[in-house]
This record gives sequence, C-alpha cells and structure tokens, in this order.
Amino acid sequence: MRSWRREDIIELYKSGGWWEEGTPAELVDRIIKGSFLFVVAEENGRAVGMARVLSDGVSDAYIQDFVVHPSYRGKGIGREILRYILGELKKRGITWIGLIAQPGTMDFYRKEGFAIMEGHTPMRYRGGEDV
Repeated sequence: MRSWRREDIIELYKSGGWWEEGTPAELVDRIIKGSFLFVVAEENGRAVGMARVLSDGVSDAYIQDFVVHPSYRGKGIGREILRYILGELKKRGITWIGLIAQPGTMDFYRKEGFAIMEGHTPMRYRGGEDV
C-alpha cells in the first residue's frame, strides 16, 4: 500500500471544506485504511488530488471525498482520478456506483456517465439536531 504525506491529504480535505480544526492528523491513516480504494494524484511528490471509494467489494460503491486542490483544477486531474476509479470498479464487476455531487460539478460527472437519480434524495443523519 502506498502512503502519502498526511499534511498533503489534510490540505486536500481542507480545500474541500471537510476538515475541522482540531481533528487529529492520525485520522487520515484510518480513513485510508478503511477505504475500499483510495486514489491520489501527485505532482512533484505532492498530493494534488484525491478520492476514495466505500464499497463491500461486490455490488455497490460510493465515491467520496473527491477533490482536486484549487491551484491544480482545470488540468484534467479530476477526470483522470475518476476514470481510474471507474475502471478499477468495473474490473471487479461493480457497476452500481454512486456519489453526491457538490453544486456546480454536475456537468463534470454527467460527461463521465453519471445521472441524477430521479425520485431519490441524498440524506444525512444529524443525530437529533433540529433540521
């Protein structure tokens, strides 16, 4: 298994708005280890894009934490990461592949074969918080 500098991975999480200050850096190791796939794009030894896949390895897969550092966007890095992931999942016979697209990214995913799941709404458990 390949390893990356924690600081680079944390920087990517921060650029996606998904890392809270005070979160232990060691969480990165557990995230990577618990992922079905964890893909990183590098430039000059620095992680500049990443995505991970959650799956049982048999039927369904969910792409999560997909981000390219803002200074590297528009160079095809995200497309490369996504195509690699799709290829790896298809090789394993996994064809039900889902994700939640952030606002403004739907065209990117549509070009790669994703479509809105009509009649479905993504939901998140809020643990009793008022919604």
